[in-house]
Amino acid sequence: MDRRSLLTSAFGKNKVKSAPSKQETLVMSLAPYIGDWTADTAAHLLRRTTFGPSLQDINQSLSNGLDQTVSTLLADTPLPSLPINYSFQNDPTTPVGDTWVNKPHDASIMNLNTSRNVSLNGWQMGLFNEGEMSIREKLVLFWHNHFVTSDITLAGYNFHYLDTIRKNALGNFRTLAEEITVSPSMLLYLNGNENTREAPNENYSRELLELFTIGKGDAAGPGDYTHYTEDDVVALAKSLTGWRSINVDGIVGSVFRPNRHDESDKQLSPRFNDAIIENGGENEYKTVIDIILQQSETARFISRRLYIWFVGSYIDSNIEANIIEPMAALIRENNYEIKPALDALLRSEHFYSSSVRGCMVNHPIDFIFKMFNSFEVVIPDTVSTKYRTWVLIYRALLPLDMVILKHPSVAGWKAFYQGPQYYETWANSASLPLREKVVNTLLEGFTVSQQVIRIETLTMITKLNDSLNPTSLIVELTNLLFPYPISEDQITYLKDILIPGLPDFEWTVEYSEYLDDPTDNDKRIAIENKLKALFGAILKMPENYLI
Repeated sequence: MDRRSLLTSAFGKNKVKSAPSKQETLVMSLAPYIGDWTADTAAHLLRRTTFGPSLQDINQSLSNGLDQTVSTLLADTPLPSLPINYSFQNDPTTPVGDTWVNKPHDASIMNLNTSRNVSLNGWQMGLFNEGEMSIREKLVLFWHNHFVTSDITLAGYNFHYLDTIRKNALGNFRTLAEEITVSPSMLLYLNGNENTREAPNENYSRELLELFTIGKGDAAGPGDYTHYTEDDVVALAKSLTGWRSINVDGIVGSVFRPNRHDESDKQLSPRFNDAIIENGGENEYKTVIDIILQQSETARFISRRLYIWFVGSYIDSNIEANIIEPMAALIRENNYEIKPALDALLRSEHFYSSSVRGCMVNHPIDFIFKMFNSFEVVIPDTVSTKYRTWVLIYRALLPLDMVILKHPSVAGWKAFYQGPQYYETWANSASLPLREKVVNTLLEGFTVSQQVIRIETLTMITKLNDSLNPTSLIVELTNLLFPYPISEDQITYLKDILIPGLPDFEWTVEYSEYLDDPTDNDKRIAIENKLKALFGAILKMPENYLI
């Protein structure tokens, strides 16, 4: 069953004949895209690299062209302001409105740490919501799903972890791997704190190889996984001994304890060219990363992870040879700088092939923020209201099984590694009704600080080119949201929801009468009810769940 059939069957009552598939053309090359730069191609790029482009974003990209758009997306930008205490009155060191980062944590104060974690979660949602034309937050989410830590309770640790990822998201993989290896959250999550010369702990060294850098590969023999061996896991665990996480007056970090470090020589297997790691003290972990990155498979592994996140899960021998391998070569040639490989991918003919558009079921974070950002949902411009709204968004994600800092396992979210389903795991009998509930809530509105936040349908259609024509209205809305154009049958279906059984001019007349007298409450309510039904139908169509 293909992705469209899967979703259509899952929706039951919303079955609508999908648009006929275009001739599937998959260009097997990183050669630069030379086709027309249209609103369709611009929207595809922005949907994959940001959290829901607005019409203004798409039009700006259309005006700028492909080269400038990609350059803007990959440009280095200033780090965001720090998360703040937005409501907790009992924080002894952080007044409401100030940041709690690097402030002491008093465990005796009930709910102090909880309030800081809630603030952090809301702050991260805000960065998804208010992100500029930049790929950085998409990469923050990607690396967060790559170098997984989960269920760390102290807010200071969680901020340090996200900050480390954000500072390196568009930078050098070597630097990111080094900093994550000795980061306090990772030391706590994968037992680095317990890794000593007397009792080496293999948890981190195993995941460093299997999930974070080179990948396991097929079994080649007892204790041999093609790319590394069990003996390598043991040896690297010894090299990584001696590190501890620390929390001193709210300042979290890590420290090297020489008396806990294994100073012996560590012999690696032929998988790593029989390398011997001599005692390097507090810098030995960098030698570990260097040795792993010397293996050509490591760059391929990272390239596949990036490909699955930004392009699609289908990787055959042609894609491996013509897309993954050239990306890996760029990573190696640029000393593990990630940006050149991403730049080539996002400018490539392959990325804009019809076969890779709409090939993913969008994940819950993309799903929610596409509605907020594409429809430009207004959140009242007060810090407290913004944070409260972002926290509610975070809570809406809890039952949808995509919660930051709470991965189900060290491997991350199944949609990005577990075949053959991959992204289809997001679409199931439990999640789809919950998504519909989110749609209904956003259309009906929810109250934060005595202010209603919702999709303002009347405001939204004023941004379209031709809202007086029901066909144009429907096409423009669906083109904003969907990865490919809808069929004539789908247009007819949606038109019958907007103006059931009536000719097109009835909508033109009714909407024109409202525009002539927008203060007439009855006319406004009548138009809003029609639009609410239309937007609801569009947002619950299978195509809205694809990206």
